[in-house]
Order: sequence, then C-alpha cells, then structure tokens
Amino acid sequence: MRIALNLKGIGYHSRFVHLLRRGGEQRQPAYLKLNPQGLVPALVDGGTVITQSLAIIAYLDERYPQPPLLPTDVKARAYVRSLAQLVACDIHPLNNLRVRQYLATCGRHSEAEWQAWYRHWIQEGFKALEAQLAAHPAADRYCYGNYPTVADICLVPQVYNAHRFNCQLDDYPLLSSIYRHCSVLKAFQEAAPECQLDAS
Repeated sequence: MRIALNLKGIGYHSRFVHLLRRGGEQRQPAYLKLNPQGLVPALVDGGTVITQSLAIIAYLDERYPQPPLLPTDVKARAYVRSLAQLVACDIHPLNNLRVRQYLATCGRHSEAEWQAWYRHWIQEGFKALEAQLAAHPAADRYCYGNYPTVADICLVPQVYNAHRFNCQLDDYPLLSSIYRHCSVLKAFQEAAPECQLDAS
C-alpha cells in the first residue's frame, strides 16, 4: 500500500500497528473495530475503510489514475494482475507472521523448521513467477514494460523478505533484476520497513 501511495504521490498519514507489541496491536479491540480480520494494512479514506492490499491498490488506482498501476491493454492488465495475485494470494499468505506463529505454537515447529517452510513456498512461487516473466516479451526493468505496476508492488516486499530470511535467489535472475530496478526508485525506498517511524 505504501509503495502505491508513493508512486502516485498521494499524501497520507500513517498510524502504525505493531504486530508484536502487546500480543499484536492488530488484535486489540480498537483495531478490530476497524478491521475485524485483524490484519494490516487498512486504508481509511474519510468514512470508508478498505482492507486487503490488492483491493486498496485497485481503489487508489481508480481514484487517482495517474500514473497508472496497470497497462492500458485488457490482456496486458489481466497478465499483470495474474502476476500480482501469484504473489499476494499464493506466496504471501503462507509466509506471513500469523502462519509463523501458528506453526511455532500449535504445530510446535522450531525456527529452523519454519525457515524451511518459508523457503519452500518462496521457491515454489518464485520458480513459477520467473518462468512466466521469462516467457513474456514485455518483461524488462519491471514485471511489465518500463514502469512499475501492481505486479512490482507485490513482488518487491516478497523479495525483500526472502533476503531477510537468507533465501537463495540465484535461480531467479529476472526477479532479482526487477527488484534492483525498483529498489533505486524513491517510492520503493521510502516504503521500506526500515524507513518507517516505528522501525525497530
């Protein structure tokens, strides 16, 4: 969400929800009133609350159409959405904090076992994503063409996390190249976790 806001130059005010403090601030009553699912992010625009990253990004793209986060061609839009959903729906949910906590507490899995789980699903998803990009002529500095799209917005945080957890990315040269191109852009740099006021 932060990347999309930054790419579009939309001013916003952040209210940070710490995922570990006090048992997870996303589980506190005040936040659950906002988002009963207890997940982040949530976008509040006036009296409207929007949850789920892809829904928020779509809302921002429709409300603030410049610069666009999807190509103009209908087939290209479907392709870019499929890349974004591969990451947001098939990789990220298996690797997020609540899954890690469940594996540790209910499954009694060790940190090493959780890391193996994480690497497995990163590899499965990245292998498919790399193959899709390699087969498509529009893969360039970004997932599609010469400007960032919603696919890049979804990809970059996952590559960032893969680096955090020491995943080997040698088999994904296209993903690594796209990550490097995005990482020099101010919109991506300012959205990085270590640049947030609540970074610890």
